[in-house]
Amino acid sequence: MRSKLLSQFIAMIMKTAHLMTHLTVHKNMADSLLGPTNSRGPPLLLLEKSSPRFPPLLVHYSPSNSRSLSMATPNHRCHCHSSSNQPSLLVFSGGTAFNGVVEELKELTTRVAHVLPVSDDGGSTAEIVRVLGGPAVGDIRSRCLRLSDQSSCEALAVRRLLGHRLPLDSLQAKSEWYDIAEGQHSLWNGVSIPYRETIRAFLAYFQNEILRRSNDSFCFSNGSIGNFFFAGARIFFQSLDAAIFLFSRVSDIPPESLVLPVVSTNDRLTLGCELWDGTIIRGQNEISHPTNGHIGPVSKERSSVPALPSRIKRVFYMSSEGRNSLHEVFPTANPSVLDQLNSVDCIVYAMGSLFTSICPSLLTPQVLLGIGEIISSRSCPKVLLLNGTNDRETSGFSASYFVTAITDALNRTYGDPDNCLENYPNQYVNTILVPKDGEVSIDVRCLAAQGIFEVIVVQSTRDPKVGIIFDPKSLIQALADLIGRYTSTSINGA
Repeated sequence: MRSKLLSQFIAMIMKTAHLMTHLTVHKNMADSLLGPTNSRGPPLLLLEKSSPRFPPLLVHYSPSNSRSLSMATPNHRCHCHSSSNQPSLLVFSGGTAFNGVVEELKELTTRVAHVLPVSDDGGSTAEIVRVLGGPAVGDIRSRCLRLSDQSSCEALAVRRLLGHRLPLDSLQAKSEWYDIAEGQHSLWNGVSIPYRETIRAFLAYFQNEILRRSNDSFCFSNGSIGNFFFAGARIFFQSLDAAIFLFSRVSDIPPESLVLPVVSTNDRLTLGCELWDGTIIRGQNEISHPTNGHIGPVSKERSSVPALPSRIKRVFYMSSEGRNSLHEVFPTANPSVLDQLNSVDCIVYAMGSLFTSICPSLLTPQVLLGIGEIISSRSCPKVLLLNGTNDRETSGFSASYFVTAITDALNRTYGDPDNCLENYPNQYVNTILVPKDGEVSIDVRCLAAQGIFEVIVVQSTRDPKVGIIFDPKSLIQALADLIGRYTSTSINGA
């Protein structure tokens, strides 16, 4: 089996040599491309009242049926002027919660930079990282598939293939994997020869790398074919950027849509967190959805995980072998992320796991300018999409605590005192979008003290697993209205 797959790989890689020529420039490839609280805060009704200490509150309804709650404050000025009619966004998110609105977002704009962490260590990603090392690509693969073309039968076939997961039973999974790797599975139906040979080349390379690690038996249970393809490409090119470039072309993502790892690395990154009681937890999955070593689908249901013994103080990156904060490491931010932050019309902190999906993308300092420095300097909408429910990471949190967590991460509050910032919360977040009937308390006075005077209530729906979530159409319409107001203010004030 090993020699057969290897010979197939060599034959197929020769046929796709013209593609490889364009992908060997590794480093530049992507260029083308909080303490305990004593109160949950006052109820939402208080937003309709005014106070001598705060500006008066204006309540109006937008055409999208999203309820907008805006305080009379000095007009924001957005100095972003795009040559295209589409607004440009940068979204910090993880690989699950924001996926549900990606399709709707395409109706507003495809000029979106999706910034994702590479520290996920759950599901089949964990098995790939355990055996082959390298950064976690599960969240990136998931977003790439959501952005992929669906306009033709072949595009749908490629998406179906790269989105396929193997059975949970390990023997069945291994058997099906061999059928796919050898090109005999029905999933290849509808995939033309050029696509088939390109994809199979990297699946074969992935298989060869697995066989070379004879001391580590690989478990294919619940494995993602897209993750295997991604891992094969990354190892072949020794470049995460090149692997993303290839995956983006194979899945035909719009060229103006970027999927960017917040850290461009070929090494493994491990997320750690420190609780307020001093406890250190190692690994993203252990922080958010502990599985006790079980390999399989990660349950996102709130009732499926026990509560943390104490609230999270901070998250940080640690060496792959590290066990405590003494093993903290400081990766450098992806330059492409910094470039995008300097030019987009709107910055979005998406809904999802606050400390394990959003904050890991805000932690990376630069020698001169980092993510916190750039965001604080921008005059554009900086929008927090508030979760509809709290989870294991944010139990008991009100809206202002989400803002505090983001501020602490960008200010590097608990890091090296010589490398910390002292920016105000409203330099990072100036607008909050809230799903209607959400369970997270909106503590208006605390938000006002943070300098945040605009909260927009958006229509919501109920997901049987995670509870209240944004209605995708209403959410994108609310974003469009917000960006339109900033753009109008900028043009009128110019």
